[in-house]
Amino acid sequence: MGKLVPHLWFSERAEEAAAFCASLLPDSHVDSVVALPADSPSGPAGSVKVVAFTLMGRPFIGFNGGPFERFNHAISLTVECDDQEQIDRLWAALSQGGQPERCGWLKDRYGLSWQIVPSPLATMTRDADPLRAKLAAEAMLKMTKLDIAELWRAYEGRA
Repeated sequence: MGKLVPHLWFSERAEEAAAFCASLLPDSHVDSVVALPADSPSGPAGSVKVVAFTLMGRPFIGFNGGPFERFNHAISLTVECDDQEQIDRLWAALSQGGQPERCGWLKDRYGLSWQIVPSPLATMTRDADPLRAKLAAEAMLKMTKLDIAELWRAYEGRA
């Protein structure tokens, strides 16, 4: 069996978006850019770009499909970060020209939704102690950009 590869429909600027995302994440790069050789509903031959790229070792396809479909919250890319510095760096880059949202979500300048989350959050919210899990979840729900220190304080009942 072949690979499962997410296909992202950009209104325009798929090549730019892929290069931007790849510049932010480790083990990421643009693999190829091919102009569609036939006329399509999205544009004449040569105008639609199909971009193969890799983000954190995972393959993606993006293309300039035109304004027929827009990204929404039904799909997002989640990046688990080991420290606050990583969260801050990605948050600043991805939200520039985009839109920060609650609970660690944001839309980048291309309309793609991201979740920038600390690695320990899953452990906190799945804790066997329901009170600790609830405290961490409630703290996360109040935040825009997630703050690891604040999440730990809430989880430990010190918030």
